[in-house]
Amino acid sequence: MILNIQNETAPLKTVVLGQPYSMGNPPALENTYDAKSYESVKNGVYPSEGDIASEMTAFERILKEYNVEVLRPLILPNSNQVFARDVAFVIDDKIITSNIIPDRADEQEAYAPIYSEIAFNKIYNLPEKAHVEGGDVVLYNDIVFVGTYTRGDYPDYKTARTNSYAIDFMKELYPNKNFIALDLIKNDTDPYKGILHLDCTFMPVGKNRVLIYKDGFRKISDYSLLIDIFGKDNIFEITREEMYWMNTNVFSISPDVVVSEERFARLNNFMEKEWGLTVEIIPYREISKMGGLLRCSTLPLVRD
Repeated sequence: MILNIQNETAPLKTVVLGQPYSMGNPPALENTYDAKSYESVKNGVYPSEGDIASEMTAFERILKEYNVEVLRPLILPNSNQVFARDVAFVIDDKIITSNIIPDRADEQEAYAPIYSEIAFNKIYNLPEKAHVEGGDVVLYNDIVFVGTYTRGDYPDYKTARTNSYAIDFMKELYPNKNFIALDLIKNDTDPYKGILHLDCTFMPVGKNRVLIYKDGFRKISDYSLLIDIFGKDNIFEITREEMYWMNTNVFSISPDVVVSEERFARLNNFMEKEWGLTVEIIPYREISKMGGLLRCSTLPLVRD
């Protein structure tokens, strides 16, 4: 397989979609690793395996309707494997295996058959102290936006997933890319007050358009930089409530087609009417209760 991912919107050819089966029991409150899961467990609304499988089946059906090759990881017993984006990510023709949190390290074993189709010299493992997950890496051709958290209390947050060591590693691996670090606000227990990954507060769609939740960035200068890059007229501003439901975490099949959640009424209407996109809507709200949505469920391998 010749990997090729340079941005978030080029026509999709091959993608890994996470696995909903054999999830086991809901985690104990102290074992949750993101604010949305924490809230769901605390309130007794953590989704069932049946509901998750139904939503992911709807997603797979849409992908296949657009002739996308959909790969799936092996099923591991009693393991949450929904969010493929956390396990690894592709930049250009290389795949980088994430140093995900220890509680989820076993998930990587399920990708062995997929990795066997990739040339060995195109697979990279991070140094031990370099932490990054695919949700924090957003590609825009020669620019790589990286969500991070740079304060000294980084080790205290379960939701701090990407550090400066990882950015330095990627800069060495891709010397011709412009890496832009965006500092995110973190909170382990309140999903209204913190951002898990960059794709939960910022996402390009269409042709040079972007969805942004302004208050997800710790520095107003980071938000201002995005305005300068994309232009104010090309931005859809997400509200706090929409951020909570993860409106930025949509997934593009091509520059003209985006998959979105059926309840994102304001966003979906805007993308269709104002930006002329085809919006394929599916139910995905139950999965959102685990801290991720459509983009989080995918690991794109090949785009045109």
